[in-house]
Amino acid sequence: MKAAISSASSASDSTMTSSIKMNRWLIVLGTIIVQMGLGTIYTWSLFNQPLADRFGWDVSSVAITFSITSFALAFSTLFAGRLQERWGLQRLIRTAGIVLGLGLILSSQVSSLTLLYLLAGFVVGFADGTAYITSLSNLIKWFPERKGLISGISVGAFGTGSLLFKYVNSALIGAVGPAQAFMYWGIIVLVLITAGSFLIREAVVRETSPAADVKAGTGVKPAEVRHEYTVKEMLRTKEAYMLFGIFFTACMSGLYLIGIVKDIGVKLAGLDVATAANAVAMVAIFNTAGRIILGALSDKVGRMKVIAGALLVTAVAVMTLSLVPLNFGIFFACVAAIAFCFGGNITVFPAIVADYFGLKNQSKNYGIIYQGFGFGALAGSFISALLGGFHITFIVIAVLCAVSLLMALMITPPGSNRRTRTAQKKQMQLNPSSRAS
Repeated sequence: MKAAISSASSASDSTMTSSIKMNRWLIVLGTIIVQMGLGTIYTWSLFNQPLADRFGWDVSSVAITFSITSFALAFSTLFAGRLQERWGLQRLIRTAGIVLGLGLILSSQVSSLTLLYLLAGFVVGFADGTAYITSLSNLIKWFPERKGLISGISVGAFGTGSLLFKYVNSALIGAVGPAQAFMYWGIIVLVLITAGSFLIREAVVRETSPAADVKAGTGVKPAEVRHEYTVKEMLRTKEAYMLFGIFFTACMSGLYLIGIVKDIGVKLAGLDVATAANAVAMVAIFNTAGRIILGALSDKVGRMKVIAGALLVTAVAVMTLSLVPLNFGIFFACVAAIAFCFGGNITVFPAIVADYFGLKNQSKNYGIIYQGFGFGALAGSFISALLGGFHITFIVIAVLCAVSLLMALMITPPGSNRRTRTAQKKQMQLNPSSRAS
């Protein structure tokens, strides 16, 4: 009788475990769909010239729209965690998808730059950032034993959405013009994000030991339990500011390159416009590859080692672009390296924040660190305008990468030194002979 009960209990536990694993991968699928819809905003450069031609606007004025989008995206992450607490994750993502889609649909009716900045810039960026950080943080909570890999899958889907919609939006602009393309783009994005939200379930971080999680069948591996930091507690640590500085540098180097890669090919490498334009697609491909490969690698070799390596490669690549006479091969190799490292950096950082400050308040804590993305998006162009050109800007980026590399090599999780000293003290108390030696 006992054997039968034990067998039934074992079968029940096995069924529960497989059910949880299946549900986790359905959540991965839903998050991928959502992130692909969100990533489509990185096709904005396709609209600059067509909108300028249609309305007689200056191309640089139209291009400001995407700077506003990027800033609003980063700014929204400060509020996303609080909104998630009030509305719940599914409702928040669904609402963000509807607002993002409507922002693009309404953009099809604008005839002034001010309205374009408001709708396609601020509204779209704010909605995008809200869904981006909450869906990413939630997925990491479901896979605490594979933070790097799962972050790579999620952020990689964001990059894939950008790559695929480069062709979708190009076709739409060619077929119906930029204004109508906004409408169809908005409808597609609205459907993608709202559909994906139905597969997502909100993760709950329990104040239990890792062993209890394994027993419950969540697949979490035993690990050291760290303190779950609130935002206020995180901001009292020096590590938060060090991570912000490293992330700012990583984002500035990648975002500056993405914005001017075609111009570098033409002006510094002497390529024709068509050949240099191919670098845009290559950036998207290597950016996405870096997200997946370096995200998975960080689970195996350590996250800060991956960040340090990426910063070193980026510094060498930007110095090469600045100081070495460029040809086709050198130009594309440097661009590919920077894009690959940038993709890896922004993938690994959500996992680092979770490692350092806990999973419970991940959306809020990462939202603070993520402001480095917004400031990084503006800093490269500002420095270039202030100092006058590509060469000096690349040198500044290389110096910042060197400083950030040193910080990446020195930084440890907050309180880890204190825990090490405590452990050593206990060891000495238990083994007095070690003190004598």
